[in-house]
Amino acid sequence: MKAAGVFIAGTDTGVGKTRVAAALLRAWARRGLRVAGMKPVAAGAALHGETWRNEDAEALYAAASVRAPWEWVNPYCFAPPIAPHIAAQQAGVRINPARISAAFNELRARADRIVVEGAGGLLVPLTEDVDMADVVGLLDLPVVLVVGMRLGCLSHALLTAEAIAARGLTFAGWVANSIDSGMAEVDANLALLERRLAAPCIGQLAYGASGEALNWATLEAFFRV
Repeated sequence: MKAAGVFIAGTDTGVGKTRVAAALLRAWARRGLRVAGMKPVAAGAALHGETWRNEDAEALYAAASVRAPWEWVNPYCFAPPIAPHIAAQQAGVRINPARISAAFNELRARADRIVVEGAGGLLVPLTEDVDMADVVGLLDLPVVLVVGMRLGCLSHALLTAEAIAARGLTFAGWVANSIDSGMAEVDANLALLERRLAAPCIGQLAYGASGEALNWATLEAFFRV
């Protein structure tokens, strides 16, 4: 399958999407590909001059090899770290998927691969009737799911996988990221996910490990890099 890039989704917020997205950008850049990162919607930012900057979006920008206008990298950015649709309402802004698609197409014209990182989980609302999965479908990207390995991850991962299938999206693979150093029965949880998720495990990250420890062979084969 050929694709312009990949969408990094998470089983929840704070599960390591940015770590995985940045690692993938760096890995593809080392292979000589022109790579761009994108965070379509971000909530939680600090003011840099006259521009609100989200640290996840900045990490993607730093890992990319394509320099692009900030408004393409992060079309929507809101200061408070709250649900994006609420932050947008408070700012008097309506998130428009067409604006996100236009920015993505600008990046696609300049890059061999684009790594797009979601906000929160796959079904996080963006407006009253649009969620992040709708954006994934609009951009027509395969999904890599970052599973935050902690108590409760099995249901979160399986429900997200069901949502991916129900929306007709492509499930390219998943990453197990240990975010709880005290999690019990990690191996048993991983074994169940490997049996039940209809996509290959791209890698497993130990607690505190760098994303560079991932083995991207499966995903590279998917993209025929």
